[in-house]
Amino acid sequence: MSRASMLPIERRLCIAMCCDFFFPRLGGVEMHMWSLSQCLLRRGHKVIVLTHAVPGPKGSGRTPSERSGVRYMTHGLKVYYLPVTPIVDNVTYLTFVGHLALFRAICIREKVQIVHGHQATSTFMHECLLQAKALGCGLKTVYTDHSLFGFADAASVHLNKVMKFSMSTVDAAIGVSHTCRENLVLRASLRPDKVATIPNAVDATKFTPPTDSGLKPDDPITVVIISRLVYRKGIDLVARAIPLVCAQNPRVRFLIGGDGAKRLLLEEMREKYRLHDRVTLYGAVPHARVRDVLCQGHIFLNSSLTESFCIAILEAAACGLFVVSTRVGGVPEVLPPDMVQFAAEITPEALAQAVLAAVPRLAGVDRQEFHDRVAKMYNWDAVAERTEKIYEEPAADIECALDWHSTSRSQHMKEAEGKSGHDD
Repeated sequence: MSRASMLPIERRLCIAMCCDFFFPRLGGVEMHMWSLSQCLLRRGHKVIVLTHAVPGPKGSGRTPSERSGVRYMTHGLKVYYLPVTPIVDNVTYLTFVGHLALFRAICIREKVQIVHGHQATSTFMHECLLQAKALGCGLKTVYTDHSLFGFADAASVHLNKVMKFSMSTVDAAIGVSHTCRENLVLRASLRPDKVATIPNAVDATKFTPPTDSGLKPDDPITVVIISRLVYRKGIDLVARAIPLVCAQNPRVRFLIGGDGAKRLLLEEMREKYRLHDRVTLYGAVPHARVRDVLCQGHIFLNSSLTESFCIAILEAAACGLFVVSTRVGGVPEVLPPDMVQFAAEITPEALAQAVLAAVPRLAGVDRQEFHDRVAKMYNWDAVAERTEKIYEEPAADIECALDWHSTSRSQHMKEAEGKSGHDD
């Protein structure tokens, strides 16, 4: 008997996932929303996704990457691609009321009970959370934070102000790591008891280790990097660390998957140090091929400058790779010490030394054991079950910061009515 048939009707919920970032774009937030939605559907709930329409390339006509209207995906996941135009970095213009009529119509049509927003940089999500409470229909709002932000730079200061505003009426919040949770509490001025920690997970059935016999003494050692090639992912560190590693260990070679603004920097490094035979740039790797690329390696290198969780190292460990990483954000919480080597500092020299220190540890790596441990520690069914408990908790009594204003206004109105009656 399926979970859906066992779940009492009164416990079945209609959940609206809201975010600017969703398929056909691929990333950590998108995969989290997709995987969580699929598990909640299997548990008997109704799940819809609200996001903005995805325009195709200009002048190319209708293309497979274009998305608008309503689409149905695996297991009946219903996705609303609303006619809201993105402006920069794939987010929409923040109006707070721009698509209120559409949002209200969808909530009534689908009988939505839970509005679940994702990612602080999604302006569409902020609007949905605020509009859910503005409708006055008793909708419960939940927010999941996926990233860490600072407190001093201009962008973080502005975003944190928006967070305090939109999070003021949220019923519950989730951080993907303890570090992320603490960061969210401080940035959004939330009560700590309203914020839970529910980690990301990995589909271990799609990330399995290779069936070969393992690393032989004379085999080359392959370090795999799969990441967006941008500054935040530490690609500047990688470009300076690779020549140091190659100079000290002739067996090490690098496979780099991903695309971004820093790709030119890696190409220049490869040209300057003549490492064409030891550094391979794959470009963008479709998610369906990530496992195949990972299985070509022995070490996975994560060089992020800030990271709240990092699903990539979970996928790598599930494929049996030993992980080398910078010690930032929530990354130290993800894997046990025998599965990861941390750089002592966030410098090219320290990153290179961490890679070199990981080489002798490969002899003790059992790829299948790594896979089994990750599959046991992190799975989406457990994440869905814990998220479901957040949904089922009664909505919090929101203490709105503007209550004093409405109370004062009502008192003034009563006083004015009294004076008016007395004058008559």
